[in-house]
Amino acid sequence: MSASGNLDLHSALAWPFFEDRHRELAAGVEAWCRAHLADAEHGGDVDAACRHLVRELGAAGWLKYGVGGTAYGGHGDTIDTRAVCLLRETLAKHSGLADFALAMQGLGSGAISLGGTHEQKQRYLPRVANGTAIAAFALSEPDAGSDVAAMALSARLDGDDYVLDGDKTWISNGGIADFYVVFARTGEAPGARGISAFIVDADTPGLEIAERIDVIAPHPLARLHFAGARVPRSQMLGEPGEGFKLAMRTLDIFRTSVAAASLGFARHAMAEGLARAASRKMFGQTLGDFQLTQAKLAQMALTIDSSALLVYRAAWLRDQGENVTREAAMAKWHASEGAQQVIDAAVQLWGGMGVQSGTAVEMLYREIRALRIYEGATEVQQLIVGRDVLKAHAVVHPDSKSTP
Repeated sequence: MSASGNLDLHSALAWPFFEDRHRELAAGVEAWCRAHLADAEHGGDVDAACRHLVRELGAAGWLKYGVGGTAYGGHGDTIDTRAVCLLRETLAKHSGLADFALAMQGLGSGAISLGGTHEQKQRYLPRVANGTAIAAFALSEPDAGSDVAAMALSARLDGDDYVLDGDKTWISNGGIADFYVVFARTGEAPGARGISAFIVDADTPGLEIAERIDVIAPHPLARLHFAGARVPRSQMLGEPGEGFKLAMRTLDIFRTSVAAASLGFARHAMAEGLARAASRKMFGQTLGDFQLTQAKLAQMALTIDSSALLVYRAAWLRDQGENVTREAAMAKWHASEGAQQVIDAAVQLWGGMGVQSGTAVEMLYREIRALRIYEGATEVQQLIVGRDVLKAHAVVHPDSKSTP
């Protein structure tokens, strides 16, 4: 991570999206990262590393920004989206696994912050905020990823319990989580309207880790199998049939933060590319003296700045109480795809060393790829934006018809 400090948030923090408390937070987490993540790297026992990072992030007070309600250990009465994004951008710049650890605490408990009862919040959220309990968000299934409404895991009411049967897959923190927020079909209506949400403790009989999944940027990931797992009715989040809405509200918060993490990866790649361009000697000059290199660096800088503007527009709007489905989709789409381009350019600048295992740009290349898929693939974000602009057009021009 030798070059990761050469580029920072200073210029962006001057934008009117931020308040002084956000600037103080950014400075604080940057200093913490330099002190605690300087030697962060992939390899070894990823489960143990993730547990350690959750504890460290909790002890430092960073996890409380992803929890809603000061009475439950959160930093404020509501989740500050800009703060979460600043945390993820900064952590991602230093360590992909540290960013993952913070993000999953927020995503895994977000539905509890948004829709939990006082008792549910009291039981789970303080432990999430202080890092003594690990959370997970269990939405995807083998045949229901982008098409969430196609989920098949069932929850059947039996007395005072719901009985869960089926599978969830691609579940981050699967295998190390203390509890899972699980979305299941309860059947009040067809499609998305028949889905409910439950808090399922990891030691619930009938819940097992069926498979651990290895990916190119290692982190805890698993397929969960439910076979007659009994969950008390009191563990339902919100009302029956409201799970899909709760999932989408949760994703609207944290989808913007995925874009922020992408931005952090891109900033690190830009710094690595600049360091290489300024130091690599070629044909009697440096790599950076070539106009082709300057054009590449210019495109990288443009992509980073445009991503930052979209990310913090979406975060600011949500903190003003606005619906940001379109803005969050735009931010994730542009920032994740743009970060892939920036990182690829940095790899190219590093040449052969760029694909050497363990180098900074090689690790970034592996880190960024999943962000273009999870919490809604790029193609899904394009559909969200396209449908929304058509809907807005129909409101302004009610007599017009879209082309088939």
